[in-house]
Amino acid sequence: MATVYLATDLRLERRVAIKIMHGHLADDSAFKIRFIQEARSAARLAHPNVVNVFDQGQDADMAYLVMEYLPGITLRDLLKDYGRLTPEQTLDILEAVLSGLAAAHKAGIVHRDVKPENVLLADDGRIKISDFGLARAVNNNTATGQALLGTIAYLSPELVTRGIADARSDIYALGIMTFEMLTGEQPYVGEAPMQIAYQHANDTVPMPSSKVASVPRELDELVLWATARDPEDRPRDARVMLDQLHDVSALVRGGTQELALQSTMVLPASLRTGANAVADAETQVLGAKLAPTKPPAATLLGIHPAGTGPVGPPDSGDLLSKKADKRKRRGFWLFALVILLAAALGGTGWYFGSGPGSDVSVPDFASASPEAASAKLIELGLTPELAGAFSATIAEGLVIGTDPDAGSRVPQDSTVTVIVSQGLQPITLPALAGLTQEAASAAITDLKAVVGAVDPVFNNGVADGSVISASKESDGTDVSAGGAYFEGLTVNLVVSLGAIPNVDGKTVAEATDILVGKNLLVVSGEQTYNDTVAEGDVVTSQVPEGTIREGATITLVISRGPEPVIVPNVVGMSWSDGKAALTALGFKLTYNPGADLVPSALLKVAATDPVAGTSLAKGSTIALTPQF
Repeated sequence: MATVYLATDLRLERRVAIKIMHGHLADDSAFKIRFIQEARSAARLAHPNVVNVFDQGQDADMAYLVMEYLPGITLRDLLKDYGRLTPEQTLDILEAVLSGLAAAHKAGIVHRDVKPENVLLADDGRIKISDFGLARAVNNNTATGQALLGTIAYLSPELVTRGIADARSDIYALGIMTFEMLTGEQPYVGEAPMQIAYQHANDTVPMPSSKVASVPRELDELVLWATARDPEDRPRDARVMLDQLHDVSALVRGGTQELALQSTMVLPASLRTGANAVADAETQVLGAKLAPTKPPAATLLGIHPAGTGPVGPPDSGDLLSKKADKRKRRGFWLFALVILLAAALGGTGWYFGSGPGSDVSVPDFASASPEAASAKLIELGLTPELAGAFSATIAEGLVIGTDPDAGSRVPQDSTVTVIVSQGLQPITLPALAGLTQEAASAAITDLKAVVGAVDPVFNNGVADGSVISASKESDGTDVSAGGAYFEGLTVNLVVSLGAIPNVDGKTVAEATDILVGKNLLVVSGEQTYNDTVAEGDVVTSQVPEGTIREGATITLVISRGPEPVIVPNVVGMSWSDGKAALTALGFKLTYNPGADLVPSALLKVAATDPVAGTSLAKGSTIALTPQF
């Protein structure tokens, strides 16, 4: 939820770590409260094994913490490098972590995220616990809310099953961490977090010696005590476990706990002179409280053993005179040494700063002429060397840059390559007509050319999505067939939308849906008689002349059905002439079949139904009545 920066406190002139909450979390009040809670929790603790928090504040929407900076690594880094630790190393780290946790528990704070990532090992040997971002006061820590907080590999059973955490939850996490330090692996693993959580809630943590046989029995019992599934069976808090750890440490170290935990101390050289130097040093290193055979202070006071020095006290005047002479001689040599060092440093600074040994900063020659660049390099004591490269931004014959880059510092007499522009790089453009738009665009950009405008048009002969033609943006030259050009070329594409759909014979609604789906405008045009298209359907569509793009207007010609015909007057005509006149107009005839057996000259048309003058559609049926 935050990024940590290394910074310098300008007021106190010290290095600090600044933890700044991510900007996208500024609007999340839960994250902001948790962030501020970390500062308050850590600030309540003043312990050498807890990372100190110096300040907390907010700049606009950014909340931040100012914390102690510890150069070093985390316990997780140590485990990655070494796999597992020795029992003695584990005890040392446990003592420091438990001391810090004991202070937190005493202040009523539960850490809730004890894991190797939050144990810091400083370069100077200090061990501290950090990251109280999930910490809460014990009296408020009855539940975790709707989500489990902490790292799943170190969650206690009560956190998994009931969402409740107290000081004993920290002890459980510390027990899991102890198991990991001794064995190099976590007791529970699984493919999914829920599998690990289930094992925490239902299984008993195995003894470390089941993984590493050399682990002492006392540490096995300590791990089992700390990781008991029932919180009542664990240590009440970190102080109880720390007291037990001291007893375990004494047993594991073979009764040498006091010597092992005691810091090594060596006396200053001025107090370790004479016959007792070796004995005094050994006494201090081992930490034993043995009196030296002769107190060094006695020697400083001028008291010597018999036969090794003057019996009585020396003359004070002689002693002071000798000491004054020594101080004068020492002062002279110190002054001479300071002068020599200053001269050496000054000469070295001159030699490398502005003398023959100084480095030279390479100037910026972009867009300069090669001659001017070479002359300047020679003037600076450097050796110019020309090389060429293609460039789309620097004109041919001018300098693109140098190798090393401008601003780099190089020793005198070094060779600096001046890179001269050879202009645009030639490219061979492939044939673009017929390619898909994606393939054509890829071919253009792969050659360091640029895809310009893309003009989609309808075309009956080219498939939808394929390139119809291509042209140079600068002058409109057709480049559809490809050819030799230069990088940076901008190519405009004309891409087919396919053919305009044929809507002849369809209803007006169907035709409109189809054409609108192609982003065309539709209007109804003239109506015309048509013998084959039903009335109200589309006879044909009329498209504009020239190039047709999306948004063009398509006019629909609507059918009025077959053209009507007037029934002629054939009454009184001969039978054959009457039939011929009606069939010639497209009418169908019905009559008594026996009429065709009578000679035509003897038979006439007596009547028609419908009668003459009636308007009928072509192909309608007319009934004839014959007359002898």
